[in-house]
Amino acid sequence: MMRDVSSCNTYDYGDAQYWDARYVQEGDSLFDWYQRYSALRPFIRNFIPLTSSPVLVVGSGNAVMSEDMAKDGYEDIMNIDISSVAINLMKTRNRQIPQLKYKQMDVRDMSFFPDESFDGIIDKGTLDSLMCGSDAPISAARMLGEVSRLLKPGGVYILITYGDPKVRMPHLSRPVYDWNTVLYIQPRPGFQRPEGCSSSRKSYLEPVPITENGSLPAEFVMEDPDSHFIYVCKKKDAKELLSLYRLRIDDL
Repeated sequence: MMRDVSSCNTYDYGDAQYWDARYVQEGDSLFDWYQRYSALRPFIRNFIPLTSSPVLVVGSGNAVMSEDMAKDGYEDIMNIDISSVAINLMKTRNRQIPQLKYKQMDVRDMSFFPDESFDGIIDKGTLDSLMCGSDAPISAARMLGEVSRLLKPGGVYILITYGDPKVRMPHLSRPVYDWNTVLYIQPRPGFQRPEGCSSSRKSYLEPVPITENGSLPAEFVMEDPDSHFIYVCKKKDAKELLSLYRLRIDDL
């Protein structure tokens, strides 16, 4: 199986003008891509501390994800989007919620933020959008390089995507990012397991193995063929980097 959205080049999803026009057309409506916070909450609460730890939501659009996170106790959430229309809409809507901040920004250039600014970075479909645009591999590399730069040691990048490991791991597994990636699979909202269908998985919080060539095991069958893939990329801390450095020295 190989599933991706990178063939959807009808529009340039990496272009601000496209998104500005789309959000103008949608007006004050709200929309969460892929999954609501209620479904993602176990993952986010498990990997991002519920404290004043700064969190970055990329491609925040007109979703209520960040509002739900603030209600859940997160105290410092920066939201960025390439569309100034979306940013102005949500900034006005949530002006009474001090935990939420908004800034128009392209994820391929987040130089506004200094290195190691965030404990967690959440991406629901932004990388997918870039993979639908022009110069997709270059855009993906620029974005992921910035994400890695902004993560604190031990911080996590949580990517929710339609891209399965065969098409996402080549982008995520570059050594320069200094992170370890674990895969989870979450059925689409509203999915119900067919009657009489049993599953060997105890929980959707149970990691899914990835083979050495970056794909799902041949025997693995998804309960929901339209599931979302959740990649949790944890930035290596100083201890892990030192251990890796020593291993490389020993191999010389």
